[in-house]
Amino acid sequence: MTSESIDSSTGRSLVRVLRYLLPLVLLGLAVHVILPQIATIERSLQVIEGMVWWAVALAVATQVLSYLGSGYLLKTLVAIMGQRLSVARGTAIFAAASSMGLVAGGPVSNVAATFRWMRGSDVSTEGAVLASSLPTVFYDSAMAVAGIFGLVQLLVLHDLSILQTIGFGFTLLVLSLIAGVAIWGTRHRTRLTTLAVRLTGRWAKLRRRPYDPGTTETAVGRWFGAWDALRAGGWRGPMLGAALNTGFDMLTLYFLFVAAGHPVSLGVLLAGYGLPLLLGKVSFLPGGVGIVEATMAALYNGLGVPNGVTVVVILIYRLMSFWLPLLVGLPLIPYLQHVSRPTSEGGSNDPVR
Repeated sequence: MTSESIDSSTGRSLVRVLRYLLPLVLLGLAVHVILPQIATIERSLQVIEGMVWWAVALAVATQVLSYLGSGYLLKTLVAIMGQRLSVARGTAIFAAASSMGLVAGGPVSNVAATFRWMRGSDVSTEGAVLASSLPTVFYDSAMAVAGIFGLVQLLVLHDLSILQTIGFGFTLLVLSLIAGVAIWGTRHRTRLTTLAVRLTGRWAKLRRRPYDPGTTETAVGRWFGAWDALRAGGWRGPMLGAALNTGFDMLTLYFLFVAAGHPVSLGVLLAGYGLPLLLGKVSFLPGGVGIVEATMAALYNGLGVPNGVTVVVILIYRLMSFWLPLLVGLPLIPYLQHVSRPTSEGGSNDPVR
């Protein structure tokens, strides 16, 4: 048996293992999260029956505004390059690309889909690069601010276990390192380009794929162009969009606590909001499924929120902020594929109609 056939057999075995391992991991997480809550099911049902429905309606409204904030962020990024995009079209692209990233390909698929649909919306290549590559930077920045405030709050209250402190500290450290490398790279552009070419070349070699260094050099060059545009003053609009997205998402969670008859202070809200979502971002699970819910429940319970209230609020919040947008985004994928006009690499600078 040749080495190629051995490698191929090993690869197929690994794929089979991973195919069964992921459902088992998800099942284990579900059991870990759900079993401890069985004793509170009766209390949770009572919470649902007594919910204030006007507050639930406000939670739905603020979640819609949160997604419109994402559409506004894409609109302002495109505007940096003198392009025009409606908030509605930006929101549709954001939702569809997020859904595609969750079900197939992760962040890379998200970026590629956003770029493709931006180009199909008569946005220039430069504008599409900005809109596809930079939103995560602004979202993570806004989330990191909320997470830092939450971490300070928890440290003041001495409500973090050693394991939680290590986990959250590691998450913030990873985000800080990424930001540090990006800032360093803008001041040492040649060295960052060389490093990017070397890393992507090794990744292509591991995957046994052909590699063209020019593709990486072009992508890094476009990123530098985007950075220069932001430094010239173009960062304010996108940062506002990220703040609107995060702020209205927090309001969704707050109104759900109000609806459940247990309003929380701003400090408690922040303490249980930012850190679990940040932890979910660096986990290997799509959308941080299981990680976000379990961590939020542990933090809010430790901050004095009744267990039954915590279960109801977190489950409804995740339904509104994660599952429903995912389901809405999936049918938008074929719609955007249909309405997006094919463009050449040079692109058109015409505004979106």
